[in-house]
Amino acid sequence: MRGPLGAVIGRYPSSDGTTEIGGIIRHNRKCRDIVFLVIFIAFWVAMIVNSSFGFNQGNPLRLTYGLDYKGNLCGDKHAHPGLRKLELKYWLNPNQVYQSGVKDSQFKLSNARSICLWDCPTPSEDSLNWVCDYPEGDIRLSMRDWINRNYDYYEFLTPEMRNTSLQLQGPCYPVIFPSVNVYWSCQFIARASNISLRHWQQMGGVNINEDMVIDKSIHRSINSRSSVLKRYMADIGKSWPVLIVCGGMLPLFLSVIWLLMIRHFVSAMPWITVALFNILIITVTMFYYLKAGWIGNDAISPIIGEHDPYINVFGRELHHLRAVAILMTFVMVVSILTSIAIVSRILMATSVLKVAAKVIGEVQALIIFPIIPYAILAIFYMFWISAALHLFSSGQVVKNNCNTNCCAYDLVAKKVNCDGCCGYSIHYTPHIAVAIFFHLFGGYWATQFFIACSSTVIAGSVASYYWARGETSPEIPFLPVFASMKRLIRYNLGSVALGSLVVSFVESIRFILESIRRKLKVAGVTSDGWFGKIGNHTSQGCLRCVEWTIKSVNRNAYIMIAITGKSFFKASEIATELIMNNILRIGKVNVIGDVILFLGKLCVSLSSAVFGFLMLDTYKYRAAHNKISSPLLPVLICWALGYVVAALFFAVVEMSIDTIILSFCQDSEEHQGTAQYAPPLLIETLGDQNEMQRLTQ
Repeated sequence: MRGPLGAVIGRYPSSDGTTEIGGIIRHNRKCRDIVFLVIFIAFWVAMIVNSSFGFNQGNPLRLTYGLDYKGNLCGDKHAHPGLRKLELKYWLNPNQVYQSGVKDSQFKLSNARSICLWDCPTPSEDSLNWVCDYPEGDIRLSMRDWINRNYDYYEFLTPEMRNTSLQLQGPCYPVIFPSVNVYWSCQFIARASNISLRHWQQMGGVNINEDMVIDKSIHRSINSRSSVLKRYMADIGKSWPVLIVCGGMLPLFLSVIWLLMIRHFVSAMPWITVALFNILIITVTMFYYLKAGWIGNDAISPIIGEHDPYINVFGRELHHLRAVAILMTFVMVVSILTSIAIVSRILMATSVLKVAAKVIGEVQALIIFPIIPYAILAIFYMFWISAALHLFSSGQVVKNNCNTNCCAYDLVAKKVNCDGCCGYSIHYTPHIAVAIFFHLFGGYWATQFFIACSSTVIAGSVASYYWARGETSPEIPFLPVFASMKRLIRYNLGSVALGSLVVSFVESIRFILESIRRKLKVAGVTSDGWFGKIGNHTSQGCLRCVEWTIKSVNRNAYIMIAITGKSFFKASEIATELIMNNILRIGKVNVIGDVILFLGKLCVSLSSAVFGFLMLDTYKYRAAHNKISSPLLPVLICWALGYVVAALFFAVVEMSIDTIILSFCQDSEEHQGTAQYAPPLLIETLGDQNEMQRLTQ
């Protein structure tokens, strides 16, 4: 058994044998877990170096726009020639597109000749339209004139150039198929214009394949997994105002309102929280159904701009939304049933929330303290998200290595060149994947670190309140929040770094194992029998239990770090022993209080998601330049950011409850089962035996 903490809390004897006044949680401390603080600092240096690589090598525009046959990024005003506002990728030679879609063909679409245009060309209704290569050599046209002429300078071609154009070798190519802007690429519709095709045949042009393959080849490229991932990342960059408003400002406002209501309407807040949670989760689920097209006519579309309403193009993003809608339906049903089940226990939450409300009212600056870690996290996230976008786009533009024979007219060399067939693509080296994973892990660790720092400061402030019997005392420093911050910065940053690292490490392991499980399932390696399914679900459940246990132990460890100044593992041991010795006394009360606080965090984050859907439903994000491929990822990020902000502010109540209860348990152990320092409201709530029996039944 651990001995009493006499020299840790309350008055304690000084070195000369006298009793020192003002010794509340301000005993002789020293720095703990310094090694992990050094590791955390080194990790931040590595994060900065890793991010600088992304800023130097990446270009977020690559996530949205494609490359032309010269390796230029569409829309790049610094390209040669200048491609400012020419953002659509168009494949000139329809036969090359067809060849890339033929089964077992060695020719790839990335090697097909493509240029960047303002809009997708359409076949003429009474003649033959042409799209010609960028004007160079003897073609004395500026890029502006070329655009104004609808990319057509066929009349200026020499007889030799016209002959090579009829052989689909350029520099001009016929517009035979209609096309539509699908995610900034001109998607061919395999429905050739009879008039244009007849004119082409009358001029002696080579045969053009009209098979459905020409449609599917581009569609397959646009909907590849790498292309979809790039579009999701590009959505984050395009919707940054939504992230700021719905992921930052809105949850800040809602969290402060919730804390103020806890302070003044504590009895009604559990009921309000449960009712609001049910309304919000139903609303979010309905929004997913709307965007998935299962309710109404508001489904997302991959087509940008005006188009023929009879043209239907579907992308992976729609399937992902429908999968999430099904998942949200299951979560909604389980959540509503769970919230109904805890209604009878809400009185327990009310009684313990009253103590937290009393603390919030008594401890100065406690309610506004979370603004400090909020501001730090806001700055960090702006840098981190920007670096993430650059890292995801930090591949090198390299020429493809192909052995395909194809010829195209070179306007500069004034001849047909058969050596420059290979196109360009963005090459991602394995170390970029490592850099991205490192960046994601660093972001999660930093988030956990700042939340842990905030929790430890709050715990130290509330402990000062408790050990002064909940009254204003000369032993409690003025503005105890800032005194607690000083102790954290001076002594406990290493312990906090260690605790946040443990959580981040466990989460990363769980993520890696989940990824491996999914790959094995796709590959058909896992067993489909009942034994395999049971093992699969059991392993997932065990990992989640381990994750929840570690987070719970960490939270209590931060409390004991704030009170005792011990190292992380020693503080965890003390907290765990206190909880186990008093599990029947505090278990149900604490669990119900945590459930209500968790629902409160979800209310704030779900509100962020709802407003995210509403902002993304405006014209700015549904059409034209800033159109996003899907609201899925921006809404999920708003949801996550809203939860992080709510966790920062709700920690005021959460840590107040846990700190008061742990202090009460420690106080009882120190004084033979009778707490001496417990404030009157806490004694009223937990001290009465009849009340205790009612709460623990």
